[in-house]
Amino acid sequence: MKITRRTFLKSATVGGAYCALSTALPGTLARLYAEAPEAMAQYVNSVCEMCSTRCPISAEIINGKNVYLGGNPRAKPFGGSVCARGGAGHSLLYDPERLVKPIKRVGERGEGKWQEISWEEAYASIAEKLNAIKAQYGPEAVAFASKSGSGHRHIFHLANAYGSPNTFTHGTTCPTAYQVAAKAMFGGGVSRDIGNSKYIINFGHNIYEGINMSETIGMMNNQMSKGAKLVVFEPRFSILADKADEWFAVKPGTDIAVALAMCHVMITEELYDKEFITQFVSGFNEFSESVANYTPEWAAKISDVPAEDIERITRELASFAPHSLVDYGHRTTFTTEEFDLRRTLYALNILLGNLEREGGLFFSKDAKTYNSLAGEQVAPVLAGVFDKLPKIEAKRIDQVDSQYFLLWSSGGIYQSIIDATLEEKPYPLKAWVMVRSNPMQTMTDRAKIVEAMKKLELVVCCDVYISESAAYADIVLPESTYLERSEDIFDRSGKFPRYAIRQPVVTTIGETKPAWQIWRELGIAMGLEQYYQSWKDIEEFQLAQYKGELNELAKIQKYGWVEYGQVPVLYREKREISRFVKTFPNGRIPDYDGTYTSALTFKTPSGKIELSSPKVDEMAPGRGIIRYRPVSLKKDDELYFIQGKTAIHTNGATHNVPALAQLMSDNGLWIHPEVAQKIGIITGDKIRIYNDFGSEEGTALVTPGIRPDTVFAYMGFGSKNKELKRAYNRGIHCGQLLPHVTAPVCGMNLHTSGVKVEKL
Repeated sequence: MKITRRTFLKSATVGGAYCALSTALPGTLARLYAEAPEAMAQYVNSVCEMCSTRCPISAEIINGKNVYLGGNPRAKPFGGSVCARGGAGHSLLYDPERLVKPIKRVGERGEGKWQEISWEEAYASIAEKLNAIKAQYGPEAVAFASKSGSGHRHIFHLANAYGSPNTFTHGTTCPTAYQVAAKAMFGGGVSRDIGNSKYIINFGHNIYEGINMSETIGMMNNQMSKGAKLVVFEPRFSILADKADEWFAVKPGTDIAVALAMCHVMITEELYDKEFITQFVSGFNEFSESVANYTPEWAAKISDVPAEDIERITRELASFAPHSLVDYGHRTTFTTEEFDLRRTLYALNILLGNLEREGGLFFSKDAKTYNSLAGEQVAPVLAGVFDKLPKIEAKRIDQVDSQYFLLWSSGGIYQSIIDATLEEKPYPLKAWVMVRSNPMQTMTDRAKIVEAMKKLELVVCCDVYISESAAYADIVLPESTYLERSEDIFDRSGKFPRYAIRQPVVTTIGETKPAWQIWRELGIAMGLEQYYQSWKDIEEFQLAQYKGELNELAKIQKYGWVEYGQVPVLYREKREISRFVKTFPNGRIPDYDGTYTSALTFKTPSGKIELSSPKVDEMAPGRGIIRYRPVSLKKDDELYFIQGKTAIHTNGATHNVPALAQLMSDNGLWIHPEVAQKIGIITGDKIRIYNDFGSEEGTALVTPGIRPDTVFAYMGFGSKNKELKRAYNRGIHCGQLLPHVTAPVCGMNLHTSGVKVEKL
């Protein structure tokens, strides 16, 4: 079967993707695929990890070798489908460039000289060095980092058992801004009911390329079958913008001005839900005073979005309330004002009164909450399994500044590792242990990261490849791919409880191990056995999560995805509550109006939604009330440089996967024709992009689908290490052109800068 871009994408989006790559795989790995005889098919249900969405999958196995990856049909929110990345998992599994044995550095950091070692030697070497650092500097001198989600709790357990408070997720390089804003306003995270919204406003959250399968399918079905209107504000004509009813090429960094002006219109024209505001919201008067001067005319001068369109769209949005939605985003145009941008987007939803309404925002209903509402044990409540840990005395390195208080228990400021290493403030870091993380690609100012890694006494990286970051490690530990390992049971609850499980699809290749096993064995090698007494392997861990209920464990192992109750709960929707009460007659009695509105609570200091936050103002003076603050992102003679995700790759993780590298190996720089003509370039020309932070060479992609003052590139390209043969120096490395800046309150990296472009 010949795989082309078109046939691959077609099969991937329908249900899965065959990866016929035997001709591209030399040696033993090629024969594993090519010589597989026909046999009866076997299916294993598991969870993908080609991106952070982690979609439920069903893998078809022939002769013990996975040949097809499709969506799990039981997971209806995901459409029983996988994307192009998900379909390429087989290509990752049998890639001959995969790391299959532990290796240690034998040359200078980044020089690319390695020696294979045994697991015993790797553990002993790491344990000896970490214990020596602990004895000399204290355990807080070691930072532990992981991509958030699947498995990060295991490395954090090791960190805390060791005594270090310095645990970090990748959050401040990607999703943390909206999470921190939600914590400040609602007391916790909220979800989007995109599939049922009648009117959607989107500020650059391109879910047709940065794919979250359930939301992407929800949007597609909504637009095609329900006729929802979609309005997009984004500097470039993205795939999402292409599918929108209206697209406005907003000036980079000014999204917040448009959103504040919309809040102004809703309040001055009294389009907001007064009853909802009175019952559930605090700080409305302060917020109203703050936006009083943010008129559409003011926003138009800043953003290039016409005032009359801001007014019209706001009125249209309000006319569909509460079944309308303003997407709070994921990666929009990053500025230092991310915290207030996300709060403003949430504020629009609050004014619409769409919380716990169909097509609006809602809180996930986990097993404990759902059981309480139902008055019976509908779903098993997962138990905590990890052993009790000692109290940690040392403060985190990002705890010096009180404004970041919302981050200390939720991933921290990842890039603070660089500052603490180079500046030794508040104390020096001496080692960095990471898993499923590639900061060389996802953080900003790559040169600073290299400098920090070279200064550290120990760098340990656990990955499936010698990634760009692993290339600077002392020891690299080979993790099994997601098709070779089991992990914890995942809570995927939405409007009712749902669980998923990852389990092996094929036998392990080489000497790789799952990360949970690596960190457990390393902990024991470090003399921390007392913190690993309650479980010995992942099966015991999973069973303990289910409190010994073998039937529940057997069920999820069989189906891979299990839903409980299956009657959605939105507290303020009468129709749904009526269905729920009929299904669970012994459950909570509805309120006088037939809803569960009285069940809606918020874990904020006031117990209400906080449009203005006294606590934030206390910890970050002047930041409690949402305001517009102008930002400077470029010099007058520069172009805005912005980045985003592509549907083919996952930022810094997949650019070396054979099937995906074949589909997309470069990230041409989007340039407007007017600018291209001045420089004298056409599509395909070699160009140099440069600024005060770095310089990159790439190719031009001339298109009218971008503002004349802006250039764009997809992230995840231009790797500087030769170990990644397919990705080495292919494309523009975005991190080379971005400054090392941390945003107030939410701690985000800055992902917008100014650049100049010249023809080579």
